[in-house]
Amino acid sequence: MRTLSRKDVENLIVGATIMGVGGGGSPDSGLNSVLEAMDQGKKIVLVSTQEMQRDELVVSPYYVGSVATIGRAVERRVADPMSEAAALLEKTLGGKIRATVSSEIGGGNTGACLAISAKLGVPTVDGDLMGRAGPELHQSTANIFGYPMTPSAIVAEAGNKVVVHSAAGIDEYEAIARHISVVSGGHAAVVDTPLLGSQVDKCTVKGTLSQCITIGEARRSALERGDDPVLAVASKLRHGKLVFRGRVSRYEWKDQAGFLVGEAEVEGTGEYAAKRLKTWIKNEHIICWLEGKPVILPPDLITFLDPRTALGITNDKLSVGQEVAVVGASADEVWRTERGLQLFGPKHFGFNYEYTPFENLL
Repeated sequence: MRTLSRKDVENLIVGATIMGVGGGGSPDSGLNSVLEAMDQGKKIVLVSTQEMQRDELVVSPYYVGSVATIGRAVERRVADPMSEAAALLEKTLGGKIRATVSSEIGGGNTGACLAISAKLGVPTVDGDLMGRAGPELHQSTANIFGYPMTPSAIVAEAGNKVVVHSAAGIDEYEAIARHISVVSGGHAAVVDTPLLGSQVDKCTVKGTLSQCITIGEARRSALERGDDPVLAVASKLRHGKLVFRGRVSRYEWKDQAGFLVGEAEVEGTGEYAAKRLKTWIKNEHIICWLEGKPVILPPDLITFLDPRTALGITNDKLSVGQEVAVVGASADEVWRTERGLQLFGPKHFGFNYEYTPFENLL
């Protein structure tokens, strides 16, 4: 077990935002929720899967919605939807939550997971169910290993409270959760994927929360030394590599059924002058083209960083004229399996590309 300091938490949220590849929720909200819990005397504790009891109940808490709609005004009838969702799922299952595991890596959702763990007085698994952020509920390693995401509890500030005992399939569960978020002002708290400790050990992408701390530490140290923080961050990602530097020349998106869907184009600067990079976005950066050639395909990571600070840029904050550094990295091997690519590969998103690993494309 590892009890995190305030600096650990700050570094973790920085790293999680970078691995959130443009999505993953609001890092400010995520950080504030964790620090608020710490200010109340709560401890933030990470636990490895090897330290867990095989039969203890572990759940995955997160917010579902689009970064395009987060912040839409709604009448607030539920003060703490995540805590209510956790209590509702405990009541449904008839057991106590003993640990949580983050659904993905992202500044908002990983922070939310840590915060609710602290409130419940339980540890958070040092790992997650994706190894990055992703737009759909399909992108959970639980779906690769055949573990159901239900029963689940969904609660929104607007007052909607729903228990999903079962769903016909992933598509149907996605539609249910997404619809609740849309009619509730754009987001809702979800606690789902009830797992045993032994199942968590099998399906978790391990060590990702510690990796986020390492990324944040590397960035901070590089700035203190006067080194390039972008290169420092890239070195802590799996096959991480600087792909491009430039200025956003076009950014168009729309809120499509609860997803932020669009494209960003970057005009190169410096050694990348006269070149263009484009990404297709579904909440997160999903596919990247350089000079019209695909160079990063899902499930691999595409992250936009501030070139001076190497802080991750979420897609709700991206704007035309903004200077960016684009870093690519490789996804966990579990997503490169046949089932993983069915759920997270190019063809899942409607692109007729055969998946080629990032490290082989650039």
